[in-house]
Amino acid sequence: MPRGDKSKYTEKQKRRAEHIEEGYEERGVSEDEAERRAWATVNKMDHGGKLSGSGRGKKINKAPAKKGGKLGGAASAARPKAERVKSAKKAARTRARHRASAAKKGAKST
Repeated sequence: MPRGDKSKYTEKQKRRAEHIEEGYEERGVSEDEAERRAWATVNKMDHGGKLSGSGRGKKINKAPAKKGGKLGGAASAARPKAERVKSAKKAARTRARHRASAAKKGAKST
């Protein structure tokens, strides 16, 4: 099988790679690099192709797909404390307002 041949992958793996690739492209990664990263992620999750004789019984490791989340928080940590506090207070007010409007709608429907 030549390098880059995807014949040993299931349709689900191909769909997963396509979806991951689209996510990378939305974040500004080039098409070729997005495709390379997508297939690397699928390989890491599924241990390669799943068709005939390729270790079908292995469980899926979802950690590589969630890896990007570990990078989160860096932007928030770089902001001044006063700005983070202001944002948190605004979010709390918004949640309270949404709860109040949901309660009001619930009271009207009964």
